[in-house]
Amino acid sequence: MNIRFLQTFVWVARLGSFRLTAEKLSTTQAAVSSRISVLESELGVQLFQRDPRGVSLTREGQKVLGYAEQMLATQQRLLQALGQTDSFSGRLRIGVMDTVIHSWLSELISAVSRDYPQVEVELTADTALNLNEQLLKGHLDLVFQTDLVRADGVRNVQLASYPLYWVVAKGSLLDRDYESLADLCRERLLTFSRLSRPHQDMLNFLHQQGIAAPKVSCINSVAAIIKLVTDGFGVGALPPVLVGRELTSGALVALPMQAPPGFAVFASWRVGAGLELNEAVVHLCQQVVADYQRSVMSGQFVLPGN
Repeated sequence: MNIRFLQTFVWVARLGSFRLTAEKLSTTQAAVSSRISVLESELGVQLFQRDPRGVSLTREGQKVLGYAEQMLATQQRLLQALGQTDSFSGRLRIGVMDTVIHSWLSELISAVSRDYPQVEVELTADTALNLNEQLLKGHLDLVFQTDLVRADGVRNVQLASYPLYWVVAKGSLLDRDYESLADLCRERLLTFSRLSRPHQDMLNFLHQQGIAAPKVSCINSVAAIIKLVTDGFGVGALPPVLVGRELTSGALVALPMQAPPGFAVFASWRVGAGLELNEAVVHLCQQVVADYQRSVMSGQFVLPGN
């Protein structure tokens, strides 16, 4: 029985789509359909039911799935025993939030290209909510975002925390002494996309401080937030590692005022037979994040346990 055909079967079962499986395995829908047909012929059973919404496992297909995953796991253990676990290939679909893009993503992609040259990386940039949804649907293999994903077949690990500062354009009307946090919050506050973890934490923080109706503008682009703050449009609640150049050059200044709590970034990834590459890249990512932490000013980027 062809291991590649079993891998294709497992991915169709996970994704519920021949098209998405073809994209994941860098092949064609016709090839996916042919592999499934061969398996069905060999086993003498129908593995999938097809309808306008996609495909789903038949009762026989559900029985086969467990055995197929065991066979793929056995293959991986064999490769490990032979010292061939670095021979990863195929497509890795990574989802990233904007904060990651503007901090250590480039270093991670360089490390993946160096250690796993046969792996093709496909990147999707989006909000944490959308990334998590795509992960659960099987459209992404690994995501870096701000929330734990609680679901069967998904693992999470915290990578780092990003403290926040209040920052304003130096020399602007907003660059002044504020009597209190309430005084600051009379100005427009700029933060991340609506319903994101930083947005919700800011609102909770201000509510605890007795500030019920702040003027908050939500923006889903870090570059746009930085541009608007630099142009004097409002007060930004931003991680200092994202505006290090602006703070050093004097374009922006940090206000000596209690800021909202920082936010954590997690890696969340699908686990299972044939998904060992996800785990390997997460371990590589932890090394990259540790190196990044050593390259920035103390306290501006915090590793778990520090």
